[in-house]
Amino acid sequence: MTRPPFDPVTPRDIRIVSAQLGRQARDVVGIPARCVCGAPTVVATSPRLADGTPFPTFYYLSHPAATAAMSFLEAAQLMVECNELLAADASVAEGYARAHIDYLADRESFGVVAELAGISAGGMPTRVKCLHAVVAHTLSAGPGANPIGDIALERSTWSPAVCQCPDYGVDDLDAAAGPEGSDGRESA
Repeated sequence: MTRPPFDPVTPRDIRIVSAQLGRQARDVVGIPARCVCGAPTVVATSPRLADGTPFPTFYYLSHPAATAAMSFLEAAQLMVECNELLAADASVAEGYARAHIDYLADRESFGVVAELAGISAGGMPTRVKCLHAVVAHTLSAGPGANPIGDIALERSTWSPAVCQCPDYGVDDLDAAAGPEGSDGRESA
C-alpha cells in the first residue's frame, strides 16, 4: 500500500503542534498540510498510539485559526445543512463516500487497526459529524477529495492561503543553539 506523500516531521513541527494543541503532540507520522508560513496546519497521527490506543482521526486539524473557524461554522449549523445536502444530492453523497474510502486507505497505509475497521472520521460516509475532521482531510488530500470539506473551506473566514499563525514561541529554542539546531540541521 502506498503512503501519502507527507512532509517529514521535524522537532520544530512537534514543538509547534504541541503549542497549537496545548499539550504534547503524540504519535505524529507526517505533516500533510502547512500554513503558507510553513507551520503545521494538519498533522497525520498513527492509527494506533504508542500506548496501544486505537486512534481513528488520522488527519487532525491543529492550526488554531482554522479550528476556531470550523467551530464557528459548526455553531452556525453548517453541519445540519451539509447533512441535508448529503440526503438530497447523490453526487455529493457519492463524493463523500469516496472520501471515506480514501481516508481509510491513507490511514491504513500506516497500519491496520482491527478496532477501527470501516471507521474513518467526521461522520463519513453517511453524515457530517465534525467539520474539523473533514476540512483536515480536504487540506491534506486536496480540493475535490472531500466535498463537505470543500464546502466548509468555501464558507470559512479562514483561508489556507493567508497566515494567521500566532507566535508559537518555538523559534527562540532554535536560536539558543546557534545558527544550527542541536540536531545539526539548519533552523527553520
